[in-house]
Amino acid sequence: MRLTRQVLRSTAAGAVCVALLAGGALGTPSAQAAPRAMAAGTAAADMVFTDIPGSGGITLKGNVLSPAHADGSRRYPLIVLPTSWAMPQIEYVAQARKLADAGYVVVSYTARGFWLSGGEIETAGPPDVADASKVIDWALAHTPADPGRIGMAGVSYGAGISLLAAGADRRVRAVVALSGWADLIESIYSGRTQHVQATGLLGGLGAVTGRPSPQMRRMLDEFLGPDVVAKEPELMAWGARRSPATHLSDINAGGAAVMLGNAWGDSVFPPNQYVKFYENLTGPKRLELRPGDHATAEGTGLLGLPNDTWTNARRWFDHHLRGADNGIDREAPVQLKSRSDGGYEAYPDWASVERTRRTVPLTGSRTVRTGVDSGADGGVVLLSNTLDQFLKLPPLVSVPLLPRAYAAVWQSGPYDRPQRVRGTVRLHTTLTSDKESGTAVAYLYDVGPLGVGRLVSHAPYTFHGRTPGQSFGVDLDLFSTAYDVPAGHRLALVVDSVDPLYVQHNPAGARLTFSSPAADPSVLSVPVRE
Repeated sequence: MRLTRQVLRSTAAGAVCVALLAGGALGTPSAQAAPRAMAAGTAAADMVFTDIPGSGGITLKGNVLSPAHADGSRRYPLIVLPTSWAMPQIEYVAQARKLADAGYVVVSYTARGFWLSGGEIETAGPPDVADASKVIDWALAHTPADPGRIGMAGVSYGAGISLLAAGADRRVRAVVALSGWADLIESIYSGRTQHVQATGLLGGLGAVTGRPSPQMRRMLDEFLGPDVVAKEPELMAWGARRSPATHLSDINAGGAAVMLGNAWGDSVFPPNQYVKFYENLTGPKRLELRPGDHATAEGTGLLGLPNDTWTNARRWFDHHLRGADNGIDREAPVQLKSRSDGGYEAYPDWASVERTRRTVPLTGSRTVRTGVDSGADGGVVLLSNTLDQFLKLPPLVSVPLLPRAYAAVWQSGPYDRPQRVRGTVRLHTTLTSDKESGTAVAYLYDVGPLGVGRLVSHAPYTFHGRTPGQSFGVDLDLFSTAYDVPAGHRLALVVDSVDPLYVQHNPAGARLTFSSPAADPSVLSVPVRE
């Protein structure tokens, strides 16, 4: 509990600032004042703010935009937009207007438990999924929406709810899920390691802008508490129920066309889990990955500015709900944008992204002391990868100056031509600890001639219940990325035991040894584009 309170205190100021900025920039939803202000001076139909019955008798605060020429003589495809975590109902107003101008009925609503919507925050639980169906019911009864042409879309929390709704409600024919999650556990507990900054930020924002349910508060306490191992079965079951990957067979059976969009540096929902989910979808599908952090790839579109993500979202709906022959179904479905340049790369599937791999041998043995931050780290949630997106400034470190007592370091030789890293870098090594539990964090750096390393990718790894002094194999997937290492540079793998992004489980005085037995050599497998 002490850790939970510490984390929430540390994120409270940021949470309040974000909430105030959201309220100031977007406005607090008001059923009396907002419609007139929003509708003034626009050519599109007026936005109507309304109460929508949710599941369990609660009231959801929503708004509706219909095509300006709608006169009741015909029906139009429907787009339902659940809001992001901690955001009010006018989050999507800019995109909703564009969709309405293009001939869609658009209904957006504040998720239960947030702002003026009723109920408590259920973290995309069954009540949230039931709410989505109730909103569809209401839209079909009160707007000129076509029951045979229904789509859902959203950013972050709205993305997760949209995917879950597609598995529960066969009326949903198309989904655009941006910066969302497919596997909640893998997103915030990858490598059995608590993502403390991301979880603390979400918890703090939820407390400021909504009413967390007792179950949510208890899950947060247990997740960030000292007894997470004992609570793992319950936490896993709670997260699995809220994960679209758990309901994959229902989503596939429904046949909804699913477009997924995410950022390489998403520090809340890393892209790996989206990639796995995409590979297992059997209906029409599309995967777009771009530079940025959580929701930054589509953020400018929420302000009404030109945005590739929202442009393709509109094309996706136009084809799958309106039958438009706009060519999106003939494009390669995997679209990647490198962090190093501005061009898009198209692939027929994810296997083609990682078709070619090169290995970096990790020879010798390295022993590190735990409990001290070596200086290598994954940055700050929401900030570091946004700087990388706009300024090409990822977290930096001087590799020669890293203290070898606290950081294990391996380096390749300098490359004579650029190495275009694409996909998921995989680490295989042998680990020996003198304690039964521990945490290690692996970082991959692009190292220039002066020894300055630019972070390419990273991932945490935690173990429990190991016999002290007994070696065991470790296979760790770093977070997927697209990054070009210039000619003359080298790759460096750094492993230490502390990162502010994560909870570390190293007992005092613990040591971790990484070795490369002849029978099972340690290697780094790097996917590259020829």
